[in-house]
Amino acid sequence: MISAVILTKNEEKNILDCLETLSWVDEIIILDDYSSDRTVEVAKNFNFKTLKIFEHALAEDFSQQRNFGITKTSSNWVLFVDADERVTEDLREEIHEALLDQSGKNDLNGFSLKRKDYMWGKLLKHGETGSVQLLRLARKDKGKWMGKVHEVWQVDGKTDELENSLLHYPHQTISEFLKEINFYTTLRANELYKQRQVTSILQIVFYPKAKFFQNYFLRLGILDGLEGLVFAVLMSFHSFLVRGKLWALWQEKQD
Repeated sequence: MISAVILTKNEEKNILDCLETLSWVDEIIILDDYSSDRTVEVAKNFNFKTLKIFEHALAEDFSQQRNFGITKTSSNWVLFVDADERVTEDLREEIHEALLDQSGKNDLNGFSLKRKDYMWGKLLKHGETGSVQLLRLARKDKGKWMGKVHEVWQVDGKTDELENSLLHYPHQTISEFLKEINFYTTLRANELYKQRQVTSILQIVFYPKAKFFQNYFLRLGILDGLEGLVFAVLMSFHSFLVRGKLWALWQEKQD
C-alpha cells in the first residue's frame, strides 16, 4: 500500500491537477497551512476513496509539516508530492513495479525521483533544475525530514533511483516567482541566523554573481534561451536576498 502526502497553501489553481495524477494510490493526505483561497474546498470535491485533509500550521518549518504528515498515513510506503508537481503514467508504473519488487523484501527503504521543471511553458533542461533528484518515496518508518527549508528526507538504509520523472510547474508568472522567493529567503535567513551563521559584504556581493555564472554558464542555462536567462537571474536574486536578510537580522540584534 502507498500513501501520497501533499503540502498546500493557497494552491487552488494546482491542487486538482495534482490530485488527478494520484488517483492510483491507496490514500491521499493533504496538509493545508490554513489556505485563504478555495484549496480545501476544491480538494474536498475530488472524488477519491480515501482522502484526508488536515489543517496544520506550517510554522516556518517544512520538515515538521512533512513529519506530521507521515504520522497521518496508514500505508507502508509514503510518497511526497507538491501541489505544483504531477506524477506521469510512466512514473506511476515504475513506482508500482519497484514496490512490487520490494514486496516481502527489506533491501531498499527509499527511492529518489528525478524532476523536470517547466517554467513559463518551457522545459528547462539545464541550470540547477536540469539534474534534480529528490528522495520522495520511502518506507513510512525508515526516515525523518530534516531542515526547516530546503528540507531533506533522511532515510535509513539503502535507497535507489527511479528513471522516470516528476513534472514540476512552479512560479508560472514572474510575480509568483518573486513572491515565492521572498517567502523562502526569509525562512532560509531565519534558519541560518538561528544556527548563528553570519555573512559579509563579500558574500552579499559576490555569491549571487557566482550563482548566476554557475547556473547560466557552467550548468549551461544559456541553452534554455530567454527562460534560462530569467531563471538564472532570479535564482541569483534569491541568493542575494538570503544573505541580505541574514545581514539585516544581525543588524537588528546589534540595535
